Amino acid sequence: MNRRTALFATISALSLTACGPPVYRTGGLELPTGSIYTLASGDRLRIIVFGQENLSNIYAVDGAGRIDLPLIGSVFVAGKTTPQVEQDIAAKLKGGYIREPKVTVEIDTYRPFFVLGEVTNSGQFAFVHGMTVQTAVAIAGGYTPRAAKDYAELTRQTARGLVAGVVPVTYPVRPGDTIVIKERWF
Repeated sequence: MNRRTALFATISALSLTACGPPVYRTGGLELPTGSIYTLASGDRLRIIVFGQENLSNIYAVDGAGRIDLPLIGSVFVAGKTTPQVEQDIAAKLKGGYIREPKVTVEIDTYRPFFVLGEVTNSGQFAFVHGMTVQTAVAIAGGYTPRAAKDYAELTRQTARGLVAGVVPVTYPVRPGDTIVIKERWF
């Protein structure tokens, strides 16, 4: 069994479970592939408070996972979904500022992803919805002549901490992921 066959022998099929988001199992690790997006540092949010133009704006999530709004101050958003942030902001505004606040939170710009290793231009890139490892490599200028072109190492921040594993090039990328393209051996 050659190295390439052994590598893909460790990667099992996509596992869909009824009690949680889909996960990709690789070498005993699980990389979540679900579509529930939680906010983190680097995201930019478009917040609209209907009837309150002074509060409606684009806000960046800072390194502590917070955004600062007029009147209510700092709101912790890291690890939350946009509907959860809508509820948090509405609750704070309702507490003495606006009688019945109507709040909408949208993602204006996703946090970047990173591509390292055997690509033409390694670095930080703007996330594009629906991208795969292959698409990320194309955004980074393509493979170098020495690159292993059929797999990548991917690191993702999850609720349980950082998770890393070997994935095929068709694997979906999420904002904040770090992709490492290794050098091939032959």
